[in-house]
Amino acid sequence: MPSKLPDSWHLRTILDSVADGIFTVDQNWVIASFNRAAEKIIGISREQAIGKKCYDIFNANICHNDCALQHTIRTGEEIIDRHINVLNQNGDTIPISISTAVLTDEKGKVIGGVETFRDLSVLEELRKELSGQYNFQDIISKSHTLHEIFAILPDIADSDANVLIEGPSGSGKELMARAIHNLSPRHQHAFIDVNCGALPDTLLESELFGYVRGAFTDAKKDKPGRFALAEKGTIFLDEIGDLSPAFQVKLLRVLQEKEYTPLGATRPLKADVRVITATNRNLLKMMQENTFREDLYYRLNVVKLNLPSLAERREDIPILIEHFLRKLNLKTGKNIIRVTPEVLQFLMRYSFPGNIRELENILEYAFIFCRGKQIELHHLPKEITQGEIEASIFSGVNVEKTLQETEAELIKRTLEHYHGHRGRTAKALGIDKSTLWRKMKRYDIQ
Repeated sequence: MPSKLPDSWHLRTILDSVADGIFTVDQNWVIASFNRAAEKIIGISREQAIGKKCYDIFNANICHNDCALQHTIRTGEEIIDRHINVLNQNGDTIPISISTAVLTDEKGKVIGGVETFRDLSVLEELRKELSGQYNFQDIISKSHTLHEIFAILPDIADSDANVLIEGPSGSGKELMARAIHNLSPRHQHAFIDVNCGALPDTLLESELFGYVRGAFTDAKKDKPGRFALAEKGTIFLDEIGDLSPAFQVKLLRVLQEKEYTPLGATRPLKADVRVITATNRNLLKMMQENTFREDLYYRLNVVKLNLPSLAERREDIPILIEHFLRKLNLKTGKNIIRVTPEVLQFLMRYSFPGNIRELENILEYAFIFCRGKQIELHHLPKEITQGEIEASIFSGVNVEKTLQETEAELIKRTLEHYHGHRGRTAKALGIDKSTLWRKMKRYDIQ
């Protein structure tokens, strides 16, 4: 005998056995069914929900301006795994993941919609717990190397010793310096940062030590330098390896004598300032090559911290991506919830010559062009993806084939790479969509 569709009682039993919340609405947004999991998650009984408008029951942050179910009923486009917040019966905010689809009658006419939703509260609490474990003074990492530094950072901060931070550009040296300052007894006073590589000696001297009125033609009044502004606090001298030999002598005096002389002044000023320096260069090698003073090196290098590059702490890439997505969503007002597995795979392999700063820049670029909920590979800057795409497309192409066979294979590979999307394929090949369509017909490519 042919199988029969379950009657309403059996259907209700089936829906009540599902762990996800499920409800249906008619075309007037009136709830027609409401399963047991929905009752548990929202805290409202089936009897209270059925017959009510769905937006009166859920009070979601998208109900009035960006309703997912309304979009699906209007366009027929299903929504899968969208993260939103709803209010339960007690007024508590609950994070949920929703998916939507249309309901049709036997003739295919739309008669309403169905939405399933999953409580993400436990996952969100776990995310917060993990975030706390991997977040130290605004430095996000689960790298064993960095966690070893985190363990000793309070002791370093509690001392007043000079600290030298070495690491490649964009690896977070300033964040580490700020963390030391924030943990130190000097945290109530100023943290002043100076990029020593950005200024010539003459400007750097007046910037660090200040000047008095009449010191030079345009000096119409006294101006305090960065050391004066950092009094009782911390001064962070970045790119210390770029100092000229002449200026190294002047900085050495400040570290030895704890005093400095503003330009044009006749008397030195005392400096009660903690000094933290940073460089992306190898100062020990520079010292051995006589391009960096040995006595200054050992004055700076009381405590040395070596920060790894992002390529050396790839386990941090996923949590840094999550961090930057939250940060950029707040900045731009968008709601981009993830990167695709393809993007994550690419970023996990990428060399990141610019380290963490480059990762943030890549995602900020992608935010400009991403109009959906997830960042895809074509949203990333072409200069970093093109080599990867070309390598994956051209790998294995037989150069001994005819030109037509090679072109057909190239089109097939490019289509596969972009999951059949003709617009992106044409753009990657540098041809018009109509040209791509004609070539696909010629080579019988489906």
